[in-house]
Amino acid sequence: MKTVKAKQHDDEPVTEDVLARAVDLGRKRRSTTPHAKGVRYLPEFEALAVSFADKAAVLLPVKKYAELARLSLAELGRIEVGFGCSALCLGERDLHVSIAGLVSASKPLMELASTVIAARNGSRSSAAKALAARENGQKGGRPRKLATAG
Repeated sequence: MKTVKAKQHDDEPVTEDVLARAVDLGRKRRSTTPHAKGVRYLPEFEALAVSFADKAAVLLPVKKYAELARLSLAELGRIEVGFGCSALCLGERDLHVSIAGLVSASKPLMELASTVIAARNGSRSSAAKALAARENGQKGGRPRKLATAG
């Protein structure tokens, strides 16, 4: 997994404009990042179960992630969801790991995500396609293929 160094931000006075920009940025981030509701270590699977609002969950095998493999069983049990519900955190170890980063490090999970996205994108129709379908429908639908003599 790639380590990302924190950017240094100079102190900026909090004005109404700065606050409005921060709130807007938070709303945008919220709609584009996964929002976990909970995390629990499952010893029988040797994995962390990260759960979401719709009762879906993903299991992340601890041994596959160096950051997690170094933790004791007790520490694994104390991991919490943090950073706007987008990271797994353990304050005593200063550990903050992106959930999206953990998922993206798993080849099978990324292949599954690619398949789901491809299926979703394939079912979408553009405004032009929808208009053409309506026009074809008014003409009686798609013309039948003529049987060729062979």
